[in-house]
Formats: sequence, C-alpha cells, structure tokens
Amino acid sequence: MHSKIRFIIGVAALAAFAAPAGAADLLPVTAPQPSPERPDGWSFSFSPYFWIAGLDGESQVFGLPTVDVSQDFGDIISTLDFAFMGAGDARYDRFSIFTDISYARVTTDSATPRGIIADDVDLKTVTFTALLGAAYTIYEDPQARLDILAGARFWHAETTIRLSGGLIGNLEGTDSANWVDGLVGFKGSYSFTDNVYMTGWAMIGAGGADLDWDVLAGLGYKFNDTMSAVLGYRAQGVDYSSDGFTYDMIQHGPIIGMTIRF
Repeated sequence: MHSKIRFIIGVAALAAFAAPAGAADLLPVTAPQPSPERPDGWSFSFSPYFWIAGLDGESQVFGLPTVDVSQDFGDIISTLDFAFMGAGDARYDRFSIFTDISYARVTTDSATPRGIIADDVDLKTVTFTALLGAAYTIYEDPQARLDILAGARFWHAETTIRLSGGLIGNLEGTDSANWVDGLVGFKGSYSFTDNVYMTGWAMIGAGGADLDWDVLAGLGYKFNDTMSAVLGYRAQGVDYSSDGFTYDMIQHGPIIGMTIRF
C-alpha cells in the first residue's frame, strides 16, 4: 500500500513539475571596479539584484524517470511566492572575500483532470544557494582590474507534493537534496569612461554535482563613488544526481542589480 501511495505522489510530482524550482541566483560575485587610488584599510559593498531567468534541463524526484523542464521567466514569475538575491564583498588591498545568497520558493496548485485519485495537487519547490569565496587581484591599472577566485557553493533543492480529496484523501511527500561544489575562476572589469564600465566573471567546478558553472557579462554605470548599477546576461548550470533525485538545469537570462559601496 505504501509503495502505491509513493507511486501516486511521484506521478503527481512529475505531472506538476512544469513549475521549476525558480529563477533564483545578480551578482554572485560583486564586480570589481578599477580605481586610480587604492583605499586605505577595508572597503565593503552590498549588491541586491534580480535575475530574470528561465530554466531548461532535466529533473527527477521520488526515484521516478526524469522529466524535461523548459520554462521561461513568465512561467516562473506567475507562481513565485518569495525570492531573495544578494551579494557582498569585503576587500583589503589585493585580497577580497565575497558571498552570494539566493532563495526562491515556488508554489503551484491545480485540479486533477478527473478528480478520482485526488481533487487537487499542490506542488512547492524551494531552491537555496550560498556561495563563499576569496579572490586576489593579479592585474590592476586605472582602467582595468582582473581577479582570480576560488570558493564553494552550497545547494539545497526541495520538492513537496500535497494531494487532497479523491480516493486517497490527504497525502503529502517531500524529496530533497543538499550538496557542496568547489569553484575556481576569474572576475574583472574595464572602464570606458569615469562612469561607464563593463564587468564579468566565469567560474567552473564540481563536488557533490558532476559539473557546476557560472558566467556573466554586464555593462555598468557608476553614479558616484557610493552607488552603481549593472545590466547584463547570466547563465548558470549544475548537473547533480544521487539516490533517485536529479537536478540537471541551466538558468539563463538578463540580470539587473545595484551595488552600494562603503
């Protein structure tokens, strides 16, 4: 009996999984900006951002066959409950430490076609990532800066299915996974004028996942020494699979954010 219930929950999960974990993770690494003068002591920055991302890939829950996922941003935003995205950077001379945190919760609900097994199916997906790393400036002049970086990213992906009504009454099941990936890469920027600059980064690694990568290219505008804004395009991919849970996804789309320095 339990195996039948588990199978029903799994089928409902696969049918409802058209709503993915969310467009989650702008600035996983705060973009460095060249400066004619290196400030004395520590300098800090905080970067809230929003990633207008779609999702493509494969997912598997409850040990059932994988399902292809292809969702644009419009599909995701209509079912988004809550999202938070932000990055921070602390720099001293050529050394810096940085962090990036993103969280997204998506909930969908729908009636089953015939309402026999269940009247309603609710699907909740949660994705949380946290990146912590360190960087070192290997080149810098008044116009350009290039950093090498290394860090680790923690992933949490969770899917909860709730069935109600019909033959089985109320039933709920959750499948989730946690893992950590090590990453290495570069980040840098180049100033065209005192106000306009381009920035970007590239990271790749593995660990709990077979592959974890992240690239971005953006154009920034510096309003003053304290505040700047960035508009760009970002793509991030991860390929994780273990114990019947698969999260093999690529998130990609425009990204917009603001950096506050102090």
